[in-house]
Amino acid sequence: MQPDLFHNILRENWGYSTFRPLQEDIIQSIWEGRDTLGLMPTGGGKSLTFQVPAMAMKGICLVVTPLIALMKDQVDNLRERGIKAAAVYSGMSRDDIITTFENCIFGDYKFLYVSPERLSSEIFITKLKAMDVCLLVVDESHCISQWGYDFRPSYLKIAEIRKLLEGVPLLALTATATKEVVEDIQEKLLFREKNVFRISFERPNLSYVVRTVEDKTTALLHILQSVPGSAIVYVRSRQGTAEVAQSLRKAGISADFFHAGLSHENKVFRQNAWKVNDCRVMVATNAFGMGIDKPDVRVVVHLDLPNSLEEYFQEAGRAGRDGQRSYAIILYTKADSAKLKKRIADSFPTRDFILRVYEALGNYFQIAVGAGYNSVHDFSLQEFCHPYKLPFLQTHHALKILELAGYIEYTEEIDMRSRVQFLVYRDEIYSLHLEKEMDSLVHAILRNYTGVFSDDVYIDESLLAVKTGKSRSEVCEMLIALSRAKYIRYVPQKKTPFVVFSTSREETKFVAIPREVYEERKKRFEKRIFSMVDYAERTDVCRSRMLLIYFGEYAATDCGHCDVCLKKNATGLPNWLFRRISNKLKNCLAQRESLRLNELVDAVSDKEENAEENKERVLPVLRFLIDAGEFALEDDVVSLVKDLP
Repeated sequence: MQPDLFHNILRENWGYSTFRPLQEDIIQSIWEGRDTLGLMPTGGGKSLTFQVPAMAMKGICLVVTPLIALMKDQVDNLRERGIKAAAVYSGMSRDDIITTFENCIFGDYKFLYVSPERLSSEIFITKLKAMDVCLLVVDESHCISQWGYDFRPSYLKIAEIRKLLEGVPLLALTATATKEVVEDIQEKLLFREKNVFRISFERPNLSYVVRTVEDKTTALLHILQSVPGSAIVYVRSRQGTAEVAQSLRKAGISADFFHAGLSHENKVFRQNAWKVNDCRVMVATNAFGMGIDKPDVRVVVHLDLPNSLEEYFQEAGRAGRDGQRSYAIILYTKADSAKLKKRIADSFPTRDFILRVYEALGNYFQIAVGAGYNSVHDFSLQEFCHPYKLPFLQTHHALKILELAGYIEYTEEIDMRSRVQFLVYRDEIYSLHLEKEMDSLVHAILRNYTGVFSDDVYIDESLLAVKTGKSRSEVCEMLIALSRAKYIRYVPQKKTPFVVFSTSREETKFVAIPREVYEERKKRFEKRIFSMVDYAERTDVCRSRMLLIYFGEYAATDCGHCDVCLKKNATGLPNWLFRRISNKLKNCLAQRESLRLNELVDAVSDKEENAEENKERVLPVLRFLIDAGEFALEDDVVSLVKDLP
């Protein structure tokens, strides 16, 4: 055990004197070289569980995470503390990527963050073999499990990386995992032995609320006017984010919107404005929030139901990370459950429909049966669906199922970086007599990128802006001018999906969709949907307790401050006493079927004057249960209508 070492590192680098619950246990497990799975809720301090031990080890810590925002935040935070850290993500030039890897090999760096998609690239594999890796960290590790709600095939590549890092311990981290997912994570990541550290997912400062309303916009305004401070409002559609944000602004509330379709610059600008409280409310799809360290979010509101309690718990958990009283609220209408259940059919179209989409895809790209292996095609879902009269949403999910079955890779809205190729010879550059600013830009390109005379080369306009002292938009305008003059070919950045045929095109009669890809995944999806609906519609079980039981904490107790608990506490009694009295009333009626009102009260009342269960306390509980329809009262006789939870 090295408690003094870890506490010294914590104090010297982060300024904390003590660890949070479970952090030190996980750190010790890693220090002993054991593969470790840490289950900690959002805001529980996951990053320190690998940053502290890595600082005590010789070598570099490799962190796999899908969250670019988290990468940048953590790299910036580490650098501010004088700790060498780097990240490799989309948008970087090849030269920048190589330089970053070289720094990690020779520059005494302590942390390298990479996305899972990078793991299979030839350059990464080559450079990894030269790195002295002391610890492999897998963040959002539930993504490796097909049992989970957010399965990502790219995570399966981590097992191959482990084979190159023999003897290096692995730390897997996640904020949400059911029992099946916990087992699957350890199996898929090749744990040498099962080793799980779990902290309770209970959030005592977070009040969970479900409100059944007619007008969600009016209810949302009331919430934001009642609860001061920073807020996130989640909706399902991109269009909805803009519409809700506009409604809030009209009501005088500072709001903006965020979704995956925005440009990178727009995302960064809006995210930063919200983080520093220049913008109070962010209306967003679930593309927003992961990896963003903002502890003072006071309220998270869901206008639409998520697909699962895992998603909901992740998103709701972004409120109150500073430990102060905060609220996670669902605004619900009866139509919401029907909409949610419809997603089952949309997400799992029929097998015949999936085969129809596969056949249409081959025809669309004019690929013959037996051909097309490894071919890459730019792809527009809208343009593909139109000639074949295919519904967009079901087609999208059919393509995802074909991807999981191994026939294609379907990547939606990937950032295709800007590209440049010079159309003149190098010697001609100096005879073009360009304006000073243009000449400076050309030389910046030549200094920072190689191969521009022979092929398209990816560039980063933001980097060139820094090198030339111009704004990004000015650099883009100059590149367009050079392109019009036929000096270069400039292809600006765009978002474009693409399809890769992972196998040669098959005849549809030979296309097989495995049971684990279709039937088993559909069954699990249905279970998650119905659990979400049950959470929204039940009014007899503490919200927090429902969530905790879902994640395997069966000994959970009532929180006392969700909407269900507060309704029960309308009796004026502490929640634990309300439940105890109500259970006694239930048991008494279960034995006798029915009793006169006075007999029932006498049967469960303690006769001592200062007893907790005297008549004055039993009567309000009994009245509440009668009003709630749990008990029936007729001619002074009380009978049991249905069981309490």
